[in-house]
Amino acid sequence: MKNLLLIFYFFFISLNILSQNLPKSFLFQNKGTTDELPASNSIEKILFVEDTIWIATSKGLSKSTDYGKTWINFYKHKDFGEDGISAIGYNNGTIWAATWKMQNIAGTDIPTGTGLHYSTDFGKTWTNIKQPVDDPGDSIIIYGINKIRALPVTVPQQNFVYDIAFTKNTIWIVCFAGGLRKSTDMGKTWQRVVLPPDNLDSIKPTDTLKFSLQPVAGKFGKESHLNHRAFSLLTIGDSTIYVGTAGGINKSTDGGLSWTKFNHTNQLNPISGNFILSLAHNKFDNSIWAATWKAEGNTEYYALSSTNDGGKSWKTYLVNEKILDIDFKYYGENGNYTHSDIFAAGEGGLFRSNNYGKTWIATQEIVDSKTNISINIKTQRYRAIKVKQRNDSTDIWIGTLDGLVKFSDINNNWDGRWKVFLSSKRLNNTNESYAFPNPFSPDNEVVRIKYKIEKSSSVTIRIFDFGMNLVRTIIQNANRNIAGEQIEFWDGRDENGKIVPNGVYFYRIDIDSNEPMFGKIIVLM
Repeated sequence: MKNLLLIFYFFFISLNILSQNLPKSFLFQNKGTTDELPASNSIEKILFVEDTIWIATSKGLSKSTDYGKTWINFYKHKDFGEDGISAIGYNNGTIWAATWKMQNIAGTDIPTGTGLHYSTDFGKTWTNIKQPVDDPGDSIIIYGINKIRALPVTVPQQNFVYDIAFTKNTIWIVCFAGGLRKSTDMGKTWQRVVLPPDNLDSIKPTDTLKFSLQPVAGKFGKESHLNHRAFSLLTIGDSTIYVGTAGGINKSTDGGLSWTKFNHTNQLNPISGNFILSLAHNKFDNSIWAATWKAEGNTEYYALSSTNDGGKSWKTYLVNEKILDIDFKYYGENGNYTHSDIFAAGEGGLFRSNNYGKTWIATQEIVDSKTNISINIKTQRYRAIKVKQRNDSTDIWIGTLDGLVKFSDINNNWDGRWKVFLSSKRLNNTNESYAFPNPFSPDNEVVRIKYKIEKSSSVTIRIFDFGMNLVRTIIQNANRNIAGEQIEFWDGRDENGKIVPNGVYFYRIDIDSNEPMFGKIIVLM
């Protein structure tokens, strides 16, 4: 499985400059396909528009208008093809989605932006826009009294959209190679936005400046700025904008003209690290929260950082956790909240705090309350979290690389009800079985073995190598009491806990005294 957030790959690879035509816009009509489940188990982003849920997955955009009972998937349709979704956003009746794919160039897989798509009728029709790129001669930006040299980003390679945000009549996007851009004409044209270079903590149009807007090395030489490599966005109202980069957090209070930069070295109480993967606004106390990763400094560290004074000083929490998304549960009436809970999803787990970060509660294994389906993730890969508060309940929706999860929050801890949405091939009878994902890579995922029982049964599942030597017993004489489809998992390790070598393996399923079932699993790292 290709991991969407290939952070360190993007961080150190250089940009190959080729020529490319300017974006064009097309209109297609395609309502998508209605299914019982999302098209993919790899969930990168979650967005709610009232009670409609939109999710960004490795197999396109999916939405549910009935709170997860059924899903409309846009995978393999005219609007999105087979591309993955890297970012989603909503503003004034318009839903936006950015697409990407891996493109093989000279034997190397390069992440490539394939455009943006927006719909003003909730997905009935879409306007598709090519990935924003520059004209080869577009090398100067007028910024106040300055002419800023700017590296033309002329290709979509290493240039897909990480995040989308909105102010009045303006759409903002951030890309690795493309930096921060904005459009005031619904994506027909895009303007590059100047952020401070690495050696300056602030800029304004009246300053006399001399630097290049250059996320990566290019025709202006080896000079490049980590603070021009943008990854996250947050807008508050129509004038306040936060931009997270590989060089810190940038704040503008005048609609993106002037900027102040906060990083790990330019403040007394700084953020933990300069690589900013996510930004969030807590409406209860107007605090700003950021997923702050280590970039390159020896004193930087992974953590969750927050500020209550607009960025002047920061506190850090969950030290050494690689957080990827943040959200909040509010108490009281909208506009008059009494307090809030904080939720954080990351590569090391799922966390919540009800005392403003003093203590945190982590989840244990997630098990569906009805079907017993488990999201048991060895390298817990939680990617997205969204709190949905309804009139009579609060649900926490969680995106992982192994499925979508809904948690019904009952006791303000992790003791509520779990619902797992796990996309897989439906089994027609008890003589069929299915392993997914297949091939799989044990270093960052598990393979799930799906089978079906008609009644309460005793089940044994074993893994064999190509010579039919026993590698691992997954379960032995385990009671499975709920009739219907069952799912067990293998982490790719043998009986001694060692990851097995690449190759073909076989699983055997014994259910009571029935004839055993066999299947093939490919391990590929």
